[in-house]
Formats: sequence, structure tokens, C-alpha cells
Amino acid sequence: MSTPDLPHHPHPAAQPAFPPFPAPASPAPTADRDRRAWIAPTVATVLLLVLGPAALLLGGLSAMATDSCGPDDCSQALETALSLIYGTLFFGSFLTFGAWLTSWVLPWTRRWSALRAWLAVAALLPPVFVLLLVFTLPQG
Repeated sequence: MSTPDLPHHPHPAAQPAFPPFPAPASPAPTADRDRRAWIAPTVATVLLLVLGPAALLLGGLSAMATDSCGPDDCSQALETALSLIYGTLFFGSFLTFGAWLTSWVLPWTRRWSALRAWLAVAALLPPVFVLLLVFTLPQG
């Protein structure tokens, strides 16, 4: 009587101690990592939560500055200021969002710290400009 050929299972102690392929190594924390990278985007976010709606509301209401002079008899300075306000509200929103988002998604290393801070400041410029124009509207 012959014994059937069974698959060979070596004794567990006979197997190698390490797997045949090395396990992927997790990246070691580097000294280049910026631990304060979150500060500039966070400050910009908090300020934009206040400045953005204020600029949108007051910029939208700035058309009422033409109520006393009518749409045809207003000064050229007032018309120019209103055009700047509405242009900045529209086109500046793209600049604000792009700069704000980029300040968050840049790599959090020291190499990008200065650019991250400048982008956070650039994100604030359009709403600040709109508010400045609204509060200094010329006479109609």
C-alpha cells in the first residue's frame, strides 16, 4: 500500500524569520517639517469668515449711493468706485478662494512657509479693498 503524496508543510520553526519582501517603511519625521504651518491659513480663514460676508453685504448695498443723484446724474468718481467694487467682488472672489485654498494645500515644510503666509495675506486683500472702497465712496 502506497501513501498518497501529500503537500509538504515544513515545520513552522523551519520557515524564515522575515518575510521574503520587506515591509514598506513609514516616512520618518523630518526636521524640515513646519510645525506652525497651520497658523497663517487659520488666521486667514477666521478673518475671511468676518471680512467676506461684510464685503459682500456692504458692497452689494453700495449701489444705494446712487439714490440721491439717480443713475444718470452721478459723478464719474462714484461710478468708477462702484465699478471697482463690483469688479472686485466678482473677480476678487476667485483670487481670494485660490490663494486661501493654496495656502492650506501647500506642503507643510519650512520651504513653503513664506509663500503660505503671503498667500494667506493675498486672500484677504480683495475683501479689504472692497470694504475700503465702500467706506470711502465719493459724493454722488
